[in-house]
Amino acid sequence: MKIVFLDAKTLGDDIDYSQFERLGKVVRYPFTSPEEVPDRAREADILVVNKVPVNEATISTAGSLKLVCVTATGTNNLDKDYLAKRGIQWRNVAGYSTECVAQHTFAMLFYLLEHLRYYDDYTRDGRYINDRIFTHFARTFHELKGMTWGILGLGAIGRRVADIATAFGAEVIYYSASGAPAQKGYTQTDFDTLLSRSDILSIHAPLNEYTQGIMNMEAFRKMKPQAILLNLGRGPIVREADLAEALNAGEIQAAGLDVLDLEPMAADSPFLSVKDKDRLLITPHIAWAAVESRQRLMQIIAGQIEEFLRLS
Repeated sequence: MKIVFLDAKTLGDDIDYSQFERLGKVVRYPFTSPEEVPDRAREADILVVNKVPVNEATISTAGSLKLVCVTATGTNNLDKDYLAKRGIQWRNVAGYSTECVAQHTFAMLFYLLEHLRYYDDYTRDGRYINDRIFTHFARTFHELKGMTWGILGLGAIGRRVADIATAFGAEVIYYSASGAPAQKGYTQTDFDTLLSRSDILSIHAPLNEYTQGIMNMEAFRKMKPQAILLNLGRGPIVREADLAEALNAGEIQAAGLDVLDLEPMAADSPFLSVKDKDRLLITPHIAWAAVESRQRLMQIIAGQIEEFLRLS
């Protein structure tokens, strides 16, 4: 059994592959372009991919292929109709990064809420040395307790964030863009109410016809000027040019983003035009990537392959 990893670098260099080597011959490529897939997949029985497209153009010559495993929750890179036509099964992974993404959500929130970039620079630049008093009030901040935390997308990650926000004393409200029935434990609102009431608004929704571009200039103008936006869902849920304009105009206080329209970041990204850098925090799609999260991901993938081989 030949197991081929087509973009192993997207999983990090600290992954243990011994669990896969027990299941078959393992071949790893750090990166694979669409043009390179046909040759590399030709003799594969199982493909493991993250972002590599899997369709007729890339795997038509893979005559032995039986299973495609996606090392992510999203499967937009798979042509499922073509796979079904060929009788090739596929698997994805959900729930492996819930704790990590929730943790990163709060890391971003407190960095922005408490102006940590400013205060770090203040001490690093030597301005705290011989200051007149022991503290510094240039950038004030507020307690999370008593704030309203709005959530767009109350799935597993959204609910975990809601639980933690509640523990801090925040009131949680949420909006379901797809119109899903209300969930117990938290208050469902309409979109305008979510925008107008939220002191913090975090996005944990998938990208689909309901969410694409939903956070646009019209939405930002309905938000509080002191509101903080956090996007840990998918980049295109936010219209980037509109957000950059909203930050520059003071429509909202700040934004933290772990996902962008184009990843890696585009050289002409609208966010490069944001004048006050303290109002914007961007991390390079790392919210999912704690060591434990990636280990859990690979254990699940190995388990899926083992189950497939056992039932085949």
